[in-house]
Amino acid sequence: MGIRSVLLAGVAWLALLSVPAAAEDIDVDLELVLAVDVSRSMDPTEQALQKQGYIEALQHPEVLAAIREGFLGRIAVTYVEWAGPSLQKVIAPWTLVEGAGSAVALADRIASQPLSYLHATSISSAILFASGLFDENGFRSTRQVIDVSGDGPNNMGYPVLQAREAALSRGITINGLPIMIHADVFSGYSIPNLDVYYEDCVIGGPGAFLVTVESIDRIAEAIRRKLVLEIAGRQPEIMPAATLPERERRVDCLVGEKLRRRWMDP
Repeated sequence: MGIRSVLLAGVAWLALLSVPAAAEDIDVDLELVLAVDVSRSMDPTEQALQKQGYIEALQHPEVLAAIREGFLGRIAVTYVEWAGPSLQKVIAPWTLVEGAGSAVALADRIASQPLSYLHATSISSAILFASGLFDENGFRSTRQVIDVSGDGPNNMGYPVLQAREAALSRGITINGLPIMIHADVFSGYSIPNLDVYYEDCVIGGPGAFLVTVESIDRIAEAIRRKLVLEIAGRQPEIMPAATLPERERRVDCLVGEKLRRRWMDP
């Protein structure tokens, strides 16, 4: 081999060494999307307490202990606000939480954003949006969970069963936090058995469960309890909606859409 060939080969080798290696996904115990309802049916007090509940829960000793007790001792979390079909916003991007410092940083990021107050309730759009956030997010785990909170049934966008099925087909678990503090008498879109609606129409997947909120002063406690259960990976105690035949459902999964049509076209 001539000197010129040797030099060219050396330059090519140095060029290869200078190319940065592709970043590998970080292994975590759980990838968790916190999908939080900010529709107008939530009054400003409820909105503020709900947001503060997540801020406090993420830093709570019980939640941090649940993270530490995981196989890897770390999880990935992103916080999303949602309302109508095109109204979803990532408030805090994917964040590695593996101790008090990273938990505080995530909570501070959420706290720094102003309260939102948007139109309509599209649980289906929230689920579809949240499902896409797992793609190329820089993390890898055996559990991907969407945590949906809300105070009313789906009333816009795709039917909620279709969105739920799309998420479940990807191996994603959907948990629910139905907020049942009071009926929204002004909108006409609320239902008295929102917990049953969430159980039969929204949640599903391995270990799916829900925690209800029935008192305004219990929001923070419910959120904290739910996060601990999600991080710990509790076993399922209820039948996911995906396994319920149509005749066994206790609530119409299109009830929100029907209420909206009735209200809009009296």
